[in-house]
Amino acid sequence: MTIDKPEPPHKGNNNPKITMTDPSLSSASARRPDAATSRQPSIQQFSPVTPDPNFPENVTGKHEAWMATSRPMPAQEYQKGNWRNLELSAKLARVKPSARPQTTRRASFQAQLGLMMRRRQRRSPFIVVVSLVLLVALVLISGLIGERVLSGTAFLDSGAALLNLVTNHKGPAVQQPLNAQQISARRHLAMRMNYKQLAGLYVSRMTLDEKLGQLIMVEYNDSFYSPDLDTMVNQLHAGGVIMYEFQMQTADQTRQDIAKMQKNAKLPLFVSTDEEGGIVQRLRNIYPSRPSALSIYESGNQDMAAQQGHQLAHDLLALGINTNLAPDVDVALVPNGPNQVTRTFGYSADSVIKFAGPYMQALQGDGVIACIKHFPGLGASTIDAHFGLPVINRTKEQIYQVELAPFKHFIQSPDKLENPGMIMPTDVLMPAIDPKLPAELSPTFMTDILRKEFGYDGVVLTDALYMQGVVVDGKQISMPQAAVLALKAGDDMILGPSGSDQMHAMLDALKAAVQDGTLTQARIDEAATRIIALKMQSHLMPAVAPQL
Repeated sequence: MTIDKPEPPHKGNNNPKITMTDPSLSSASARRPDAATSRQPSIQQFSPVTPDPNFPENVTGKHEAWMATSRPMPAQEYQKGNWRNLELSAKLARVKPSARPQTTRRASFQAQLGLMMRRRQRRSPFIVVVSLVLLVALVLISGLIGERVLSGTAFLDSGAALLNLVTNHKGPAVQQPLNAQQISARRHLAMRMNYKQLAGLYVSRMTLDEKLGQLIMVEYNDSFYSPDLDTMVNQLHAGGVIMYEFQMQTADQTRQDIAKMQKNAKLPLFVSTDEEGGIVQRLRNIYPSRPSALSIYESGNQDMAAQQGHQLAHDLLALGINTNLAPDVDVALVPNGPNQVTRTFGYSADSVIKFAGPYMQALQGDGVIACIKHFPGLGASTIDAHFGLPVINRTKEQIYQVELAPFKHFIQSPDKLENPGMIMPTDVLMPAIDPKLPAELSPTFMTDILRKEFGYDGVVLTDALYMQGVVVDGKQISMPQAAVLALKAGDDMILGPSGSDQMHAMLDALKAAVQDGTLTQARIDEAATRIIALKMQSHLMPAVAPQL
């Protein structure tokens, strides 16, 4: 630093002119943003400071003049204004700023400042590492908490009151037609909540009697809502009810009976029927006749298939029916076969897929659960399974290319509305794949092919187990025996018990099978979870009380 004799800025001021020539100060000031444009800070940038008594005596007077923009700032005061921690650096140097010559104090200050910066740089990587470790720890902890919630433990611990409220609800339930938002949600289920996980939490709070009841879709013998039907849906916890033509005489009577079922059921019911059109129509007492699947195929018009699906969904929901055991996706291979007369969408797998697809999209898009049938295919059968066990002697390759092709297509379709809510297998023997058991009782068909190979994780509903095609080792077996074999094979829901006595007998057989280990608790839970998940996914539960 050099001190020149300046020209006095005004009369009576003998302050010397200070010229800063030290390169270190120049570089320090250049690092400051406000020094980029001028080395003469304005008075607004710095506050007046107390003059150093060791500074030349003729400078101590009127120190405010140093802040004037017309004069350079003395180096000592520049340090005080620019580096407000001068006192801290002086303490680090263990010497008062005024106790050293100006150049020594400046060198000491910059040395200490450099030391502080180096220490800060050394600490920075350590701080970054510690921050990253804490972040990773938080992510891991969050993952563990999330896993507990999804597995049900955390939810059950913290939400027991809510689950009790839901599971102990004995209120009525009816389904409302789906709105546009719900239809969109159906199309994007993979992006939404996993209903199966939520259903698993629900099932974990159910008793064994409640779980087993949910696995049964009952029939009833009366043409009206009866005390026996009430026993099945209310006390025995039936999961669903199937209705036939004689039980649906008028629209008002049908609506009232279904409303009573749902009101008295502890959980919402699958209320189903077979409304295919053509020769299989259960609603002919209420609605006009519908074209058969074969008529739709012969029209060559896919729009007709969609229109029929929309109309059918409207008619079913208007009555309170939420599940249709249709469409039939068998491929007709035998002219006028007993199981295919007018019931199928053509004579090839491609034609069935072409017309059954729009039909099912419309049906499920409007809020009705579709159940495709009859897995693995009855198109080559010459025997009606109601009266005997059909045997189809086709090669494995032929079965995969034709009979199984529509089922595989709809299961694996990227359009969620083409994925069937239910699949119904039936009694057919295909020795090329399983030479011993009918398909619906065969683990090879129900688990190895349907579940594992095709990837189906929805509800499998048996055909009626009182049919004469339920034959094992050449002998027809009872419904309770068939129910145990069906669940063991991989089916989820049993169709067949007609009346509370038959339902009691089936429940007793299932309980005995659980107790002796023939059926595992895990298999029962899996089936019940699929059923509850489908009810949630289809907006059957939570439910709105019907108005009686």
